Amino acid sequence: MNTIEKVKQVEDYIVKCRRDLHQIPEIGFDLPKTSKYVASELKKMGIEIHENVGVSGIVGLIKGSKDGKTIALRADMDALPIKEETGLKFASTNGNMHACGHDTHTAMLLGAAKILSENRNEIHGNVKLIFQPAEESPGGAKPMLNDGAFENPKVDAVFGIHGGNLYQGARKGTIIVCPGNMMASLDRFKLKLIGKGCHGAYPQTGVDPIVMTGYFLSATQSILSREISATDSAVITIGKINGGNAYNVVPDYVELEGTVRAGDQKVRENISKRLEGIAKGISEAMRGSYELDYTFGYPPLVNNKKFTEEFIKSAKKVMPEEDIKIVNKAVMGSEDFAYYLEEVPGTFIFLNNQREVDGVCHPNHNSKFDIEESLLSRGTALIVQTALDYLG
Repeated sequence: MNTIEKVKQVEDYIVKCRRDLHQIPEIGFDLPKTSKYVASELKKMGIEIHENVGVSGIVGLIKGSKDGKTIALRADMDALPIKEETGLKFASTNGNMHACGHDTHTAMLLGAAKILSENRNEIHGNVKLIFQPAEESPGGAKPMLNDGAFENPKVDAVFGIHGGNLYQGARKGTIIVCPGNMMASLDRFKLKLIGKGCHGAYPQTGVDPIVMTGYFLSATQSILSREISATDSAVITIGKINGGNAYNVVPDYVELEGTVRAGDQKVRENISKRLEGIAKGISEAMRGSYELDYTFGYPPLVNNKKFTEEFIKSAKKVMPEEDIKIVNKAVMGSEDFAYYLEEVPGTFIFLNNQREVDGVCHPNHNSKFDIEESLLSRGTALIVQTALDYLG
């Protein structure tokens, strides 16, 4: 099968799906219109589907003409609570927005499904189509796995694409491939540093949690600079601090919230322990106490090296080799595709397909974010060729 020629035949269909989905963005697990649309399209193709997997996900199954392995192809379907300002004729008007390109992921996979379902005779094995909710939050991959998305038949490998502008500096049309740690973990923590309130003129009569906070902020950054190798990727960001109500009063406590990102699981676990150790040490040294709630979210996304090497060979069949950029450094963004990669070998790639709005390529999660529709066919070609080559 000539993949490029087959993709050309469904280009208009892919763009239509993207525009249809772009107008009905929905959030999290609550995807009634989106799920219905995807299910309807798959049924038209004669593909066997299971609905309401992991709450609102859809799993399609394309059975090949001969027995063989099973590859899962994943697209996330959810949007963001952002008011769209792109000026597109098919812009969303419901207060939500596909500001991270999930409408394009779904459209590219629907295009691939159409091609693969019409060429079952060339498939040795099975293709599972994973249309997932809630990637943005709170995470739909785990619920789909818990609902058996990778079973009956059991999945042997998985592949996924993320579009937009997630890798800064790469030119439009480039794919970013990483044979190893591709994306960071996503953890969240809430810390309450507890002191004893008093009059600001007599601080010796209380215990000042604001001073505690200052020491904590400084000490946490020393974890990155003095306790982690310079070659390991990690970030500690405290994005929220609340404490005090009056300029002349020492408050009883200060509350902080932040995120930890790490490209390696061991580094991630070490940071969580050290945050607690620092909170405990500082609060006790200053006669206070603390409460820490640390939530482990998405794990680091680690691509399988062997599968990724084979993917690169497939990619060279459908796109110029100079547009394949191989990197060996994790970005600090996170993706729950990582859960799939904990189950089976596979790879996750970026497709730089951003489009300028008002002369600027706006980042993902921006109200003016948009993608170049002419590059959607490239994503579909990569999906199809990867599946065909893996299944032989």
